[in-house]
Amino acid sequence: MAQPRVLVVDNGTLSLPQLRARFEQLGSDTDAVGAASVPKTLGGRYQAIVLSGTKVRAYDTDHYRPLIDLVHGSGVPVFGICGGMQILAVSAGGQLADGPQRVGGYRVQVDKEDPLFTHVKPTVTVFHRHTLYLQEAPEGFRSIGRSEHAPVEFLRSDDGRILGSQAHLEFRSDGLEILRGFTELYR
Repeated sequence: MAQPRVLVVDNGTLSLPQLRARFEQLGSDTDAVGAASVPKTLGGRYQAIVLSGTKVRAYDTDHYRPLIDLVHGSGVPVFGICGGMQILAVSAGGQLADGPQRVGGYRVQVDKEDPLFTHVKPTVTVFHRHTLYLQEAPEGFRSIGRSEHAPVEFLRSDDGRILGSQAHLEFRSDGLEILRGFTELYR
């Protein structure tokens, strides 16, 4: 049986090699494409989409329109990492707010009943590198993890197909185990 293939959308992250390496470590092949070059459809080639972090404004829905359309039309599991989650949330009506700069490991409480967190404890330590925070889940989504400065550390769509993480899960062991939970959604 062929390994599952993940389309990793590079939104300008500094850690694309690490993100791809994590999915490959977990048994998925990856292809990377820039946000401005996403295909109109997946054509059955990919079993999941991952949106990387970004240095570009998550509010720029015109720039991200092709990506947002692909996500909503794909039917496969989607995971937004940091700025990738923010792009998804803003496209659904979410609001971002400035907050303290966080760089390094931070503790987060997660909803253990969610399948994403099958392989971690109720409190995880994940890597942050940002200053913008989603203050509440937009309509059609709910928060499944929270911390002192981020009431929405993790996000899940009501249908369970679209997920997001404020943290960069490509770093730290808890991040790897959360990504493992995501890979189980498309295997």
